[in-house]
Amino acid sequence: MAITKKQELRALSESERELVEMSGVRAARAMTDAELNRLVKRLRTRRDRARTVAERQRREMRGKARPRGATPPKADEGSQVKLEVLTAALARLDTETARRGEIKAKAELVASAKKALALKQKAKPATPAAKARGPAKVVRGKARVEVENHVPRSVRGSVRSQVARAQAKRDSR
Repeated sequence: MAITKKQELRALSESERELVEMSGVRAARAMTDAELNRLVKRLRTRRDRARTVAERQRREMRGKARPRGATPPKADEGSQVKLEVLTAALARLDTETARRGEIKAKAELVASAKKALALKQKAKPATPAAKARGPAKVVRGKARVEVENHVPRSVRGSVRSQVARAQAKRDSR
């Protein structure tokens, strides 16, 4: 359910309204990293407090805890709305923080790749060894070792096609 501006104004205090306004996408993108971190911290403390108040009011309404105020609460819609608004604002700021982190990681990756390329270009290529005069030596490898195959020849074709079907099934996912 969407929360209207009127419900938002009724549920939030003046300082909380300012925090929620500052958590908008345009406002958050205009902030520095330090300002964004401070805002996230302040908003998180407000959200946590709103959560504990909402939980306490629900417990008082159910009769699980003694009422703390002059009169016991009859409803907690205001607390729930406040909690939802502050949670949504915090989610927007978390998204912005993650976006900035991805941009920084990409920039670091590009810088690292450029540094590696510069080091590679700066290094001297290895010179091939001078050829020795005289007859060429023939390099002979080890003799081929026959390995006993445990799958009978009569089954090999069906196993191969079974494996091919299984791979095709995995590839089509």
